[in-house]
Amino acid sequence: MKKKWLLPIFASFMLFSTTQIDNAEAASLTDVTDTATKYLGTPYAYGGTTTSGFDCSGFTSKVFSDLGIKLNRTSGSQYQQGTAVAKNDLQVGDLLFFNTSGSGISHVAIYIGDGKMIHSQTDKGVSYSNVNDPYYWNSRYVGAKRVATFDSEQAEAVKEEVKNAAIDFTVYASRAEVAEQIAKALNLDTSDKNAKFTDVKPTYAHAGAIAAVSKLGIFDGDSNGKFNPSSPITRAQVAKVLVHAFGLEQKGELIAFTDVPANHWANEFISILASNGITEGKGNGNFGYDEMLKISHLQAFIERAKQVQK
Repeated sequence: MKKKWLLPIFASFMLFSTTQIDNAEAASLTDVTDTATKYLGTPYAYGGTTTSGFDCSGFTSKVFSDLGIKLNRTSGSQYQQGTAVAKNDLQVGDLLFFNTSGSGISHVAIYIGDGKMIHSQTDKGVSYSNVNDPYYWNSRYVGAKRVATFDSEQAEAVKEEVKNAAIDFTVYASRAEVAEQIAKALNLDTSDKNAKFTDVKPTYAHAGAIAAVSKLGIFDGDSNGKFNPSSPITRAQVAKVLVHAFGLEQKGELIAFTDVPANHWANEFISILASNGITEGKGNGNFGYDEMLKISHLQAFIERAKQVQK
């Protein structure tokens, strides 16, 4: 499919008036989500507009600038751009506005589909939230604006990304987070940001770590040449990664967990972790091999693996 790029859909003399969108050239949905999610984990900084730290409007401005659209600097002035969109008609790439201060527009986010948004929050930095969160965001929602239309041809390609947006990555580890933590633990050189994967651009926050671990054969992508950095990782998958990363070997007899089939591909890797005292499972005889890995467990596993290496 021929690549199509976003075009600004407002003129400079209309920055403070409602702008009608008509037949705007569109980027694909994956361009929007890939650009926004590459900044996941960037810390919040009041007035921040760079990867050292973003405030809410600094983040939206950066994402849309990467895609060829200039947004106004503040959330309030961004609300003056584009055309109003009903909440039940939201599309990927729409800007969402909230009154968090009690005195008008004070927060902006980017809609990424399936009721989810990505934004820079004061306590979490760039992260995901549910637009209809009954405890906070829903009651503070003001409205949405569409500053560009986006190509829906690649809806299936972005489906998995939207699904992953429902996962709280402050609790569960993404594949990129695992790569980052292992690279730090092994003191790997992460200066080369040219990863071999088609979905990891050099500008991605964890590109250096992903490139470093893949060069050593610690971590690899799928059959389509993708790393899927924002996808979660299972406990079984991380067992294999840790064994390769720290050169672990089986100590003594094979250790079996009741929920891990004897012929499962990860059975050996899980046993190696257990035989080295890196995991004791879930305390009920199970390992939880197909469960998503929590960040706290990842950190504990890595610390124990480092002790084994000494």
